[in-house]
Amino acid sequence: MSEPIIRIRTNQCAKKLASLSMAALLATLMVVSTAFAQSALGADQAAPPKSPGERALPGESGGPYPDPLEPFNSAMFTFNIDVDQYVVTPVAKGYSFVMPEPARQSVNNFFRNIGVIPRFANNLFQLHVINAGDELARFGINSTLGVAGLFDVADSWFGMKQHNDDFGLTLGHYGIYSGPYIMLPFLGPSTARDTVGLVVDGLMNPMSWLLPWYVTVPADVGSAAINAVNYRSLHPNQFEEADRYAVDLYGAVQDAYMQTRAAELKRLAQ
Repeated sequence: MSEPIIRIRTNQCAKKLASLSMAALLATLMVVSTAFAQSALGADQAAPPKSPGERALPGESGGPYPDPLEPFNSAMFTFNIDVDQYVVTPVAKGYSFVMPEPARQSVNNFFRNIGVIPRFANNLFQLHVINAGDELARFGINSTLGVAGLFDVADSWFGMKQHNDDFGLTLGHYGIYSGPYIMLPFLGPSTARDTVGLVVDGLMNPMSWLLPWYVTVPADVGSAAINAVNYRSLHPNQFEEADRYAVDLYGAVQDAYMQTRAAELKRLAQ
């Protein structure tokens, strides 16, 4: 192997290791700050345990939630709404006009199928070995009998459900506090803990380790855009219904996200 190739691959490995180190550092900082953050919230921002020995989960009380980044979050929320209204929704409407719903559902199945690695890994991290095995079996069945994942025959034929887990939930499962609420541009609502989870889950993509960044980054952006448009075409009234009934849309989205994550953490604890 020539020296330039060795140098390129060494640089790629160094960049990936630096990314992993940064994610690990952020996770460690969150562990250290958990006790301080929970005490700083006060008793009114954490739900009391429902029974002896049961610990309250972040977001369980229905708010208020720590939002020290509210000016930034509000600006990003407005930005995301504008992107959805003026870019994603018009494209999704045109896309749904030329693509029938069964075809769009198959696209959704394909993206869920190729996202198996983070689900498998996080089920293992949480010691849910049976669920991890189900994810592997689902991937094998849908990739073959389901025509490269276009059809979810593992569910429809064999009753094998998908176990949606991510590294943010894994951190929460082991008691790491959520941290402040964050509205990410393009990606939507999150927290400090879930943002670390997004980074770690993204690093589980084997293509990011095997191919140079100028190949993987455009590919990831393109696949994310297609997935977003396809998802929006399958949920055309998602934001309209929330906007119609919510007095404060920003607060409604925040509350819905935090409540959803709290419910997912409860599911993991069962």
